[in-house]
Amino acid sequence: MKDESKESATVPEETKQAGDVRARWACAEPSIWTDRMLGALESGVKGGKWFSLNDKAFSVLSLESAFSKVKANGGSPGVDGWTISRFESNLADEIPRLSKSLLDGTYRPQAIRRVWIPKPGTRERRPLGVPTVRDRVVQTALRNALEPIFEQEFREGSYGFRPGRSCGQALKRVWTDLENGRTHVVDADLKSFFDTIPHALMMDGLKAKVSDGKILRLVEAFLAQGVMGEELTTDDQEGTPQGSVISPLLANIALHGLDLLAEANGFELVRYADDFVALCITREEAESTLETIREWTIPNGLSLHPDKTRLVDYGKGETFEFLGYEFKGGKTFPRKKSIQKLRDKVRDLTPRTAGRSLKAIVADLNPVLRGWHRYFRHSYHTSFPSVDQFVRQRLRAILCDRQGYGRVPRGKDLQRWPVAYFHGLGLYSMVQAHAESQSSSRQTTNRRAGCGKTASPVRREGGT
Repeated sequence: MKDESKESATVPEETKQAGDVRARWACAEPSIWTDRMLGALESGVKGGKWFSLNDKAFSVLSLESAFSKVKANGGSPGVDGWTISRFESNLADEIPRLSKSLLDGTYRPQAIRRVWIPKPGTRERRPLGVPTVRDRVVQTALRNALEPIFEQEFREGSYGFRPGRSCGQALKRVWTDLENGRTHVVDADLKSFFDTIPHALMMDGLKAKVSDGKILRLVEAFLAQGVMGEELTTDDQEGTPQGSVISPLLANIALHGLDLLAEANGFELVRYADDFVALCITREEAESTLETIREWTIPNGLSLHPDKTRLVDYGKGETFEFLGYEFKGGKTFPRKKSIQKLRDKVRDLTPRTAGRSLKAIVADLNPVLRGWHRYFRHSYHTSFPSVDQFVRQRLRAILCDRQGYGRVPRGKDLQRWPVAYFHGLGLYSMVQAHAESQSSSRQTTNRRAGCGKTASPVRREGGT
């Protein structure tokens, strides 16, 4: 077959003995990436570029796998109104038709539906792009084809939207650097990154490793697709919509040069997509690092936000924020905007006139509270009592309304519905969860140390 001959021409013979290559590349989509291709990924393809990918990325098997991921992620319909369930009900016809149009080059992305979502901690809103289900399937297949190629290239300091990497790992890296004396921090912010990122920066990075014309033309088509809001707008020079399946990968490709810059200049960069900090030992090193970063951004069509980019002397008590956390005085806390975002979500779930049982409301609250605590569990313990108190006060307000009091809960209401009452309803308590996790951590530490001690009992939660 034609495609097999291309593969055999570019894949070195020695990669046939791949061994456990599949285990090393568990994230690679099997319907696209064969063991032989993965072996070539590690040992290097001829010319350093991948030529024949479209036949694998756009096969029926690949698109079926891509749809299963789109379905698992859920999401709203795009401009065509097609829901995931409607697409699934026509899957037997849609996938082969989609595969054919992609392979013969006739597929055209549809416009993105623009929606506006609240910006945490402010009255502003930010745009979010909602592609059609078809486009999400195609973009997922594209990402499945391209991701392993660039995962082989991406650097250690890059954590955002990568398989097997997380915010928690990036935060741990920052904390470790601070403890190791890198307390002069370049707290940087790329101004309107997703709105202004030059298409050429993403495409140049893509073309450095991929020479498949159909793949490249399709990515360009997605970058140039219109956005349907109040009117149809297009921009074929810059920007990639937040909400697009492939945007995070393209952003990482565009900023890969920044990671290489840090490596070449010997400074510590921790990056999560466009959010990054550089950690230095001295003020002079931090100043030099900031200037080096600025010199890289300008010719690449990016700019640092003049008000949000600054140098921080963490060792002298100055604070900075990263990935929702505030680093302050040797401790970490949820930043104010993170707390405000949670409060807004709790308000949405606890209207005074909610015509549902309190147990049903608690059942909706618990996953939100549990997820928020899971992310911010490394915060200092004083971060959680006020959050628990706020949630209980919202629930007391509902109870007051149902009792006909029509007032803000006050002293006697705290006695009528104490903390124990809400524990009885099964309401998730961050204070209790944090105390239990700390106790468990201390017990584990003591066992490892062989001292046979147990942690102090968890104190009963106080407050309102």
